[in-house]
This record gives sequence, C-alpha cells and structure tokens, in this order.
Amino acid sequence: MAKDSQNTPMIYRRLGRSGLQVSLFSMGSWVTFHNQVDVKGVREMMEIAWEAGVNFFDNAEVYANGESEILMGQALKKLGWNRLHYVVSSKFYWGLQSADQPQARVNSRNTLNRKYLLQAVDGSLRRMQLDHLDLIFCHRADKQTPIEETVWAMHNIIEQGKALYWGTSEWDADEILAAWEIAERHHLHKPVMEQPEYHLFHRHRVEKEYARLYDYMGLGLTTWSPLASGLLTGKYIDGVPEGSRAALQSMAFLRGGLLDSGKNQAVKELQEIAVSMECSVAQLALAWVAHNPHVSTVILGASRAEQLRENLAALDVLNVLTPERVEQIQAVTEKYAH
Repeated sequence: MAKDSQNTPMIYRRLGRSGLQVSLFSMGSWVTFHNQVDVKGVREMMEIAWEAGVNFFDNAEVYANGESEILMGQALKKLGWNRLHYVVSSKFYWGLQSADQPQARVNSRNTLNRKYLLQAVDGSLRRMQLDHLDLIFCHRADKQTPIEETVWAMHNIIEQGKALYWGTSEWDADEILAAWEIAERHHLHKPVMEQPEYHLFHRHRVEKEYARLYDYMGLGLTTWSPLASGLLTGKYIDGVPEGSRAALQSMAFLRGGLLDSGKNQAVKELQEIAVSMECSVAQLALAWVAHNPHVSTVILGASRAEQLRENLAALDVLNVLTPERVEQIQAVTEKYAH
C-alpha cells in the first residue's frame, strides 16, 4: 500500500563540501519531458515538486535532443519563481543530433573539448531562457580530450558567470580525482559533484569505488535512476505494461534488464517488506537510496502527477527505515547487485 501524500517536511543537504543546499528529492527530466509529458504537464509536475519543497531540477542538453531544456525553460518562465530559490542543471558531452555533415559533427558530439563546452553552455542557456545554470556536468568522460583542457574549460564557464558549480556524471574514481587534483594545482574551480546511477541493484560505484573521494575531496552525489528505470516499482514483474518506459521504442535497450527474472523475484520479496512498512516497493527503494549520507539528492523521474506525489512521500518512509530494515532489504537484493 503506497503512501499517497508527503507528511515529512523536505530535507536539504549540502552538495558535497560546497555551501549549496539541495532538496533530498529532486526532479529529473530524462525520458519524460517531451517524450511523455508536454509543457503543461511539465509545469504541473514542477509546481507539485516545488510545493513539496523540491528546489533542484535536473536536465541535460541531450535529453529529447534539446526539447527537454526548452520545456523546462518555458515552465520556469510561466511559474515565475525567484531565481535565487531554485537550482537548475544541465549536462554536456553527447551533443545534439541535428548535424548531418562530418565536419559539423566532429567537435559537437561525444567530446569535452574546450570549443564544444564553451558553446554548448550557451545553447542550454538559450533553450532554458536563463542567464546562468547552477550546476553543469560533464555527462561522460572523454578519453580523447586531456582532462586538463576540460577542467580549464569548466573553470572558465564558471568565471564567465554562466554556471556556479561543475561536476561529472558516470566518471570513474581515478578520472574524478585527476580532475580535482588538476584544479587544486592550478587554483581553479574544482569539481563538486558526481551524478552516478545508484539503486539497490547498482551499488558498487557509489559504495566502494568512490568511497575514498567523500572525505578526501568532499564529493557530493546527485544520483539518478533510483528505481532502476522502473524495475523497483514492480511494474515489470508480469512483462512490459503499455505506457511504461520500456514500451518506448527509444528505450528498448532497457527491456532485457527490466524483464530479468531473478531481479523481478527479488522485487516480489521487497514488496512483502514494503507491505509490512505500509508503503510501496518504490517508496522503499527511494528511501533506501536517500538513507546514504553521501547522497546529496535523489533525482526522481515521473510521467504523471500522482506518480510524483507517491515518490515524494518516500520521505515518510525514510523516518522508519531502521538499520535492521536496511540490512533486510540489502539481503534480498545482494545476489543481483553490482
């Protein structure tokens, strides 16, 4: 039985060692904005999130090939919130998919070189109708561009006032540390945060690989896919339901993992624990991610208002997530976690 409304006030955590505070649950736009939700729906859900205390809204240049940023920008303009009170991000690496000539693609896709980064941020600002972004991420590591070039470019973007903090997404620990040490050596703006996938079936990177970085450099985490693309909602136990993420042709690559019989059996066992805690399995899984003190914010994705409200109510579950419950939950998924 899912909790359908949030009773616990929003919790705010510092983004790593920075002074910036972000809501423990935040709102993401991957898959949903433009693909499943139009501008009216985007505005409605952002307002629901805002009223629940959410202050961080995550985006990326590549999401819906730029359309996600456009919709978020239109919603923000209509909502008219004080710019000081909300945090907005974008991510760069993949580029936009409009260029069809080789010379138009070579410095605009799959890169973190200086030329691309300094122009990509301008594109995001135009689409989102903002004068600055709060957070910018290097969306993947670029093996072809020297890390030093990327660090200098991100520093320069911040010095120009186009962004306030920068970080990485799905970089390995050695790459993050190399970037941080280059910035330290040259007195540049350092990477503050990493955006990794983190859920009950995907734990090693956050819990093991990055372990040395939390105290050493004060790394903060803005985690994505807390429900394993919907697997941890239980919706894929009996196949792919109509209207789900896996039903989208663009998301077909997810189906194998979402239909994994072993993981779905584990989800069934988690459902029994959730019933005993008077919550849904999704709320249980969200609370589990949020209980990790190294997680600054858990990015939620939703295609419907009621789904977003249910996810936000996981705050109440966090209050009753005892160490014994955490151990019980992890024992169920341990065999399938990596």
